Amino acid sequence: MPASAQRIEPAPRAAPAAAPGPSKPMKAVSGYRLPGEGSSSRISTVTVVGLLVLWWVASHLRWLPPLFLPTPESIVTAFIDAWQGNLQGGQPLTEHFTASMVRVFGAFGLAVVTAVPIGVLMGVSRIARGIFDPPIEFYRPLPPLAYLPLIVIWFGIDETSKVLLIFLACFAPLAMSAQAGVRSVTIEQINAAYSMGATPWQVVRHVVLPAALPDILTGMRIAIGFGWTTLVAAEMVAATAGLGQMVLNASNFLRTDVVIMGIVLIGLIAYVFDLLMRKMAKWMVPWKGRM
Repeated sequence: MPASAQRIEPAPRAAPAAAPGPSKPMKAVSGYRLPGEGSSSRISTVTVVGLLVLWWVASHLRWLPPLFLPTPESIVTAFIDAWQGNLQGGQPLTEHFTASMVRVFGAFGLAVVTAVPIGVLMGVSRIARGIFDPPIEFYRPLPPLAYLPLIVIWFGIDETSKVLLIFLACFAPLAMSAQAGVRSVTIEQINAAYSMGATPWQVVRHVVLPAALPDILTGMRIAIGFGWTTLVAAEMVAATAGLGQMVLNASNFLRTDVVIMGIVLIGLIAYVFDLLMRKMAKWMVPWKGRM
């Protein structure tokens, strides 16, 4: 064999690529922490307990008169009286609770099925954006009490006006969040789908909507908060039952304990629903914050 001829060894075969595993949360370099990293549950618990202790001390030492700051025990007594229907009107707390739930969540559900598609259309179509953006941007900054008299004139004082007022409060943040989610889709994602032969509808269905889902869920959390804040204004219109109506009625008789009890109850309900929305967001968009 000539000396110039050399044996050519076959190149070593590359190891097969590892199968992609589940994405892990982003971590900072060793020795450093990301801003806001870590659980705050213990701090929140200490804060809540501290506020309750401060309330108990301030009310029992009479730093303020009971008319302005009733004791925690009187709030519990007011809750028991409301549960048994021993307040003004004679209606038990369950009736007030049911009436408010129907109004808030009925209006919220109606806003979800209408505002989310409109927000998506505003994000993918300039025609839809030109039609819906001006009226939404016009009424979005208005407080509900500003157009409440007009709603009463148009729709009367029955349940329609109450549900419509809460619906309008939920509609704008939902539509704007859906539009912002659609606009956050990168051009690389869209081009990649088109390069694989996707149709415009498939791009919207499989690329745009999944990418916009985190913003839509955030908009739902914001919208239900607006719905609860509008509840008291909605139940000012000739309501005979409801948590907001109970608070307003108690304020007329200077029942501060009932007012605080109603406020705490409304806040707890909204907080529990927000926790459920967070759990649903983690289940529906597990990739959020892990890219």
